[in-house]
Amino acid sequence: MHASPRNDRLGGGTRGVLLALAATVIWSGNFIVARALADSMPPVSVSFARWLVATCVLLPFGLGPLRREWPVVRAHLVYFCVTGFVGVSVFNTFIYVAGRTTAALNMALIATSSPIFIILFSRVFLGEAVTVRRLAGLATAVTGIVVLVTRGDLARLSSLTFTSGDLWMVAASMLFAGYSVLVRKRPAGVGQTTFLMATFIPGLLGVLPMLAWELSTGPMPVFTPQAVIGVLYIGLGASLVAYRCWNLAIAAIGPSRAALIYYSLPAFSGLEALLLLGEPVTPAHFVSGALILGGILVATRE
Repeated sequence: MHASPRNDRLGGGTRGVLLALAATVIWSGNFIVARALADSMPPVSVSFARWLVATCVLLPFGLGPLRREWPVVRAHLVYFCVTGFVGVSVFNTFIYVAGRTTAALNMALIATSSPIFIILFSRVFLGEAVTVRRLAGLATAVTGIVVLVTRGDLARLSSLTFTSGDLWMVAASMLFAGYSVLVRKRPAGVGQTTFLMATFIPGLLGVLPMLAWELSTGPMPVFTPQAVIGVLYIGLGASLVAYRCWNLAIAAIGPSRAALIYYSLPAFSGLEALLLLGEPVTPAHFVSGALILGGILVATRE
C-alpha cells in the first residue's frame, strides 16, 4: 500500500526539520571553536584547514558519484563555482575573521540575522510566500533572542558594544543566506554527495589566494593539540556533516522554513557554554529558549 501524499509531506517535513536542527546544533559549536582558535591560527588558515579536512574525507566517497554526474556538473560549472565561493570560500572565512575581535556569543546572536536575509532572498529570487504564520513565528523567535541577549532586562540593549568583528559576522550572515538560496537551485540530476564535492573543491581553491596573502603578511599558524581538535571538529562536523544535513533540509522543506530553525542557534550555544565552560543558566535562558522554540514551531507548522 502506498502512503498518502499528505503522509509523505508530513514525513518529509519532519525529516527536514530534524536535519536542519542537527546542522544548527553542530554549527553552534563552530563559533566557540572560532573564538578558541583566534590566538593560535590566523582566520584564513583555519578556513583552509577546515575545508581541506572535509574535502579529503569526502574524496573517497565522492569521486565515483562526481565522475558519473560530471556531464551535469560541467554544464552548470559556473553555478557550482559561485556556490562554492559564497558558501565555502568566503562565508566561513568571514566567521573566523570575526572571531578575532568579537565574542562567541556575539557571533551566534548576529548569525541569527541569517533567517531574515534568507526569507527576504527567497521571496525575491525564488518567489516564496511570506505567510502570516511565518511572520508570527519570526517575531516570536526574535523576541526570544532579545530576551536572551538582555537577560530579560531591555535596558541592557543600550550598553551592548560592537566591534569590527560584528560587521564581518553580519556580512557572513548575508553570505550564508545567499548560499541557502543557491542550494535550492541545485541542478536536477546532481546528488547530494556530488553537490558537496562540486562545491567543496572550488570553495577550497577559492581560499588559496587569501591563504597566500595571509601567510605572506602575517604570522604562521601554530597547530597546538587544541587547534588540531578544533580543526577536526569543524572539518568533519561543521563542514561535512552539517552541510549535508542543511542541504538535505533545504531540499525537503525549503530555505525559508529551514532558516527559522536556525534561530535555535543561540540556545544551543548557551547550552554548550554551560556544559563546556560552566557558564550559569538563568531564568531568562529558559524564557528565551521557550520563545525561540515556540516561534520555530509556529513558523514551520503546515
